Amino acid sequence: MAIDLNADLGEGFGIWRLGDDDALLSVVTSANVACGFHAGDPQTMQRVCEQAAARGVAIGAQVGYRDLVGFGRRRIEIDPEELCADLLYQVGALQAFARAAGTRVVYLKPHGALYNTAADELEVAHAVVGAAARAGDLPVLGLPGSALATAVEAAGLRFVAEGFVDRAYTPNGRLVPRVEAGAVHTDAATALEQARELANGRVTATDGALLAMPVQSLCLHGDTPGAVELASSVRAALEGDGIELSSFVRP
Repeated sequence: MAIDLNADLGEGFGIWRLGDDDALLSVVTSANVACGFHAGDPQTMQRVCEQAAARGVAIGAQVGYRDLVGFGRRRIEIDPEELCADLLYQVGALQAFARAAGTRVVYLKPHGALYNTAADELEVAHAVVGAAARAGDLPVLGLPGSALATAVEAAGLRFVAEGFVDRAYTPNGRLVPRVEAGAVHTDAATALEQARELANGRVTATDGALLAMPVQSLCLHGDTPGAVELASSVRAALEGDGIELSSFVRP
């Protein structure tokens, strides 16, 4: 049995750093790299691509709304064609840095509000898929059973189901909004138990129900308190359970 472990990286901007990219790249198997619209800047993108290439970590474009101030966590009403162009622009920038580092971008993942909106609204999901297709038929990460999954599969692309180690789930299988208490698991033991559940295709919702959640990749947020320690603990625990950690696509 094998599963991918991914993290959101490169989310600083200029002199401001968010999370420890260097340390997380020693633990994860895939890196969701911010492409400058919700976070990140050219030098940060370049640095993360170079480090990921050196460590054999797969690189994915983490694309989002044009919302640096809100860190991409605010929904923005935008024409789908314009949104698709914005997303393709972001992927293209990261592809240039990856190529310069001797590697390539091998998947796409929406960020924040775009991730949640694409999970429920087909029009937005199709904009995401359009960017993935135009960027080279990239696989797309998202929530299982979502509108995004439907759109990706309808387009003939590869959908990769993802589970979140450090986020709480609603009874309908969606992520608890960050504005609500308990949306983020800051307790390491809780997150670790959820990682083990997800690796076995299920997750416990906020009402105590056990939901089927078949996933191929587990996500840890780089800005979650104690992210590096948690990522290391998750990797050690899963490997101790006999689960191989490897990217779902070759770098």
